[in-house]
Amino acid sequence: MPAPPDPAEPRWPRLWLRRADQAAVAGIVVVALTAMIGHWLYHGGRQGQMIEVDRVEPGSIAYTVDLNVADWPELTVLPGVGETLAKRIIAERAENGPFRDFNDLRRVRGIGPRTLERLTPYLRPLPDFEATADQSPSRKDS
Repeated sequence: MPAPPDPAEPRWPRLWLRRADQAAVAGIVVVALTAMIGHWLYHGGRQGQMIEVDRVEPGSIAYTVDLNVADWPELTVLPGVGETLAKRIIAERAENGPFRDFNDLRRVRGIGPRTLERLTPYLRPLPDFEATADQSPSRKDS
């Protein structure tokens, strides 16, 4: 027959943390909660203002694309230009040389006057090819 349990021995199961460890964990939790409440109060508590996405003014991004340098993925961000039209622009540039002005873009099949008008604000100004040669007076070496 088994011996009756000793009344001086505790009956609860042994936990995996000792009492000192439990006290340390409880202290850390109290410090963390205090820090969170302090942060909440510092930022206004119940009167704090949160940003509501519906109220934020929509931002606009101004970007321009250089027709003579851009690859087709860059051209697809332009309004009305998909992958096919962007690849046609690249092919036209490779076949007939760089675009000298925006009207040269009309050489590309699928770009008419309306499309060109819609694209012009997003195109970086093209260089003046006649003025690109160094026409400044030559420097004299002393």
